[in-house]
Amino acid sequence: MTRATLDIGSNTIILLIAQPGPNGTVQTVFDEARVVSLGRGLGDRGMFRPDRMDAAVEALGELAHKARGLGVAPWDIHAVATSAARRALNAQTFFARVQNDTGIRVEIISGEEEARLTWRGAAGGLELPSGPVAVVDLGGGSTEVVVGEDGRMGARDSLEIGSVRLTERFLTEQPGGKVRPQDLALLRAHVDKVVSAFNWPVAPRTLVAVAGSATTLGAMELGLQRWDRSRVHGMRLTRTALRRWIDRLLDADPAERRRLAQVSPERADTLLAGACVLDAVAEGARKESLRVSDGGVRHGLMLDDLGL
Repeated sequence: MTRATLDIGSNTIILLIAQPGPNGTVQTVFDEARVVSLGRGLGDRGMFRPDRMDAAVEALGELAHKARGLGVAPWDIHAVATSAARRALNAQTFFARVQNDTGIRVEIISGEEEARLTWRGAAGGLELPSGPVAVVDLGGGSTEVVVGEDGRMGARDSLEIGSVRLTERFLTEQPGGKVRPQDLALLRAHVDKVVSAFNWPVAPRTLVAVAGSATTLGAMELGLQRWDRSRVHGMRLTRTALRRWIDRLLDADPAERRRLAQVSPERADTLLAGACVLDAVAEGARKESLRVSDGGVRHGLMLDDLGL
């Protein structure tokens, strides 16, 4: 039976359509992300902006049409919303509009549930060594960190830092569009403070990073001009590479940032903050590299729905 899951994040909306495959596997039929920046300008307790809501409804309508064409009715799409929806004062009103306009019913999930789904979806298709594994899901509004072993999830937390949220709070562009080093220093100090509060129950043997910042930075490190999941999913991204990209993005103007992030130019302006979060989490985990995964919440939902 064909199923569809939808992840509505602070920055991206992602639709996954899949079927059960042999031996407990999942066969992907369709997997597409739309960067609509729903959480732009939201802050800690704000409102979704009218232009961002319009962009999200348009994208959701297109994705609902795609799902219907592949055999899944819009009301049968398992859709969840995460950090931005937890903070937006008009989230319930907005999602009532989404259901009315597109037929998609959206559930706002907790940070803990987001972490659980991320954990379930992150390791799909990756060959990981035995021992403790940590998963970091860097979103636009929050970052989920989960530690577990032998397929069992252990300690987890939702950190109130995300690439869009941090960019808007700290990285005010100066004339010419560049970021001031002193603003980046303030961002990094804040990120370090938040990440250091996470109580690592064990030193993970492997650190896996999911979501768009990680996959885009991975594609940049590989020098890709077009997205290639087969090359990015499972690749190793070192802290040395992350720090090199932090330096390059800090020195770049908006046009240069978009050129560097060719596979996903819509993320270009938030990648500097994202790289800082990934570097801080890797430092906290005492790892000098991380594995990049294209899995995430939508895959965890799919495993749940398929009973796998």
